[in-house]
Amino acid sequence: MPKTIKLEPHLSSEELENRYRKAHDPVLRSHYQILWLISEGKTTRQVMEVTGYSRGWIQQLARRYNAAGAQALGDRRHQNPGARDRALLSAAQQEELQEALMKPPPEGGMWNSRKVGEWIERRTGHVVSQKKQRGWEYLKRLKQSPKVPRPHHQKANNSEQEAFKKDSR
Repeated sequence: MPKTIKLEPHLSSEELENRYRKAHDPVLRSHYQILWLISEGKTTRQVMEVTGYSRGWIQQLARRYNAAGAQALGDRRHQNPGARDRALLSAAQQEELQEALMKPPPEGGMWNSRKVGEWIERRTGHVVSQKKQRGWEYLKRLKQSPKVPRPHHQKANNSEQEAFKKDSR
């Protein structure tokens, strides 16, 4: 006989479904979906087939929910102890990077993830492996995006474009 998981009655099946449908965070949404399916009497195998999660993860999530209720759900990576200590830049250095991003990069051109990674390397004095990846992460963390010049066609005639701009005003 297939195994079903028993859930503590922290939330009703209807409430789990409502929270699943209304959740904007994708991690929290999948957690509510898993618990809702379990509360509907689905077997672990059926939940695995629908969600794509492993048996062990489904069981672990159910144990977390049974122990602490809905507060135990969601992305808990932000509560990872020591993550702040392992960060490449301190809060002050991140502010410094934010200010640096407002000006052109030292080597010219525009800021991109590689240049941000090189800036981090120069500022911290540590070798940064995967400069592009780390630069991208810090650009996103600071709500920035890589800057790229506007596209320019190779056969474009600058004088004709300027004349067009003057005529169109």
